[in-house]
This record gives sequence, structure tokens and C-alpha cells, in this order.
Amino acid sequence: MEVLSSRVLLRPPDPRRTQAFYRDVLGLAVYREFGPADAPGVVFFLGPGFLEVSGHGAGGAGAAAMLWLQVRDVRAEHGRLAAAGARIVREPREEPWGLVEMWIEDPDGVRIVVVEVPEAHPLRRDTRF
Repeated sequence: MEVLSSRVLLRPPDPRRTQAFYRDVLGLAVYREFGPADAPGVVFFLGPGFLEVSGHGAGGAGAAAMLWLQVRDVRAEHGRLAAAGARIVREPREEPWGLVEMWIEDPDGVRIVVVEVPEAHPLRRDTRF
């Protein structure tokens, strides 16, 4: 299979509320909007991928879906996200595997892992050389 493009799809119970979280709290840039003006779907840039929030889900928490977002400075994002009203599930801390992680949730309970890869971590080294 050759994958030309991909995106994570969320179908939340309240799309407008969830779209506002990803746009206004996380600060993701909008790639495109589509559909009817009274209930548009929104596709956000998500690093080299995309996140689409559209349609209506059956309800319930989004425990099965998770997002992994790498940032430059987890502690700075922690302060910004807390000030913006994000639900902080776990404060930033260094994990045994060397990444610095913080966990937050969107309004529907979708877990978002915000990750910083420290400079000395093996993920930062180019193994081709």
C-alpha cells in the first residue's frame, strides 16, 4: 500500500466545541473547512499530518483515540495550555524512555500526549551517518 496522505478523524458529540478546542486552545492552524455553513467540518494541520473534526459521534469519551504531538518545549506548552483552560491530566515529566511528556484531554476525553524529545535523546540522532 502506498499512502499518499493521511489524517486522524474525530466524530465528537459536539463538533463545534471540539473544533474550538483544537483551534483556540491548542492553537492548531486550519487547513480547510468543508460542508454546510451551519455545521462545517474542519481539517487542522497536525505537523506533517492532519486532524479532521467533523460529523457527530454517538457520544461517550474518546478513550480509544489518542493523539501524540511533539513540541519543542513541553513546559512552555504546559503553561500556555493551562492558561487557555485545557484539561491537564498529568504534568510534564521525564519518562524512563527519555521523553518529556504531559497528558491533556480534549473536551470529549480524547487523550493527547504532548511530547518533547530532549536534545540528547536517540530520536534526535540521525542514524544514517
